[in-house]
Amino acid sequence: MNTRPAGKPWVYAHRGANSEARENTRSAFDKALAYPIDGIETDVQLSRDEIAVLWHDRYLGKIGLSDKHIDDFDYEQLSEIFSNSTGDARQGLMTLQDFLLTYRNHCRLLVEIKNRDWETVSRHQLKMRETLKLIGSSLDNRIVVSSFNLASLVYAHECQPDFPLIYNIETDQTFSDIRAANSAHPFLHGFCLPIDNINQAIIDLLRDQNKCIGVYTCNSELQINRAIEFDVDILISDFPQKALAIRDQ
Repeated sequence: MNTRPAGKPWVYAHRGANSEARENTRSAFDKALAYPIDGIETDVQLSRDEIAVLWHDRYLGKIGLSDKHIDDFDYEQLSEIFSNSTGDARQGLMTLQDFLLTYRNHCRLLVEIKNRDWETVSRHQLKMRETLKLIGSSLDNRIVVSSFNLASLVYAHECQPDFPLIYNIETDQTFSDIRAANSAHPFLHGFCLPIDNINQAIIDLLRDQNKCIGVYTCNSELQINRAIEFDVDILISDFPQKALAIRDQ
């Protein structure tokens, strides 16, 4: 599984170079690719008319609609709202389909499925099916799907047993939670943890099972060095250029 040099985590730009352009947009991704990054992390939700789009937050406050969700609008409505909010087409709303067509041949991709509490289970499952359908295959695990919703990952595995899936761990989850999830769901390709929660016991557990280990969100020098010292596989950062400089120095 691990083909990278020891002590050299793959650096993933968190929602693109989000400190330089609006996150999860073509502009942010292109700016990230200006650095020698290894991968891009992005987030998938569904519009009301079931188009897979790239958006992270629970609400649309970043475009002036703090009481609305992404699925309160059809895709065409969202496109217009986003366009009006920025005036820059490269920072408009991007579909998952366009993202995959544009970037899958440039770097590794980590696609996080945002399944929200207010959505029905059937909608969670629809989001997973649509994402897996659009991706198709993942040669050499260059595209990985992740979620904080374990049930959604179980469903995704039922739909496409060979697809690499990563379980995202919340800050309040413990070593026991990780061990239980790993034991109950051996199909999981790996785990992605908060960088401040990582410790040697977790590393040893997951390495013994040959699991991919990711950490988020490594922004400070201390956090980046911590990820490097633990020799994780995926280092996710809002400042990929900083992470690359520290990793490669």
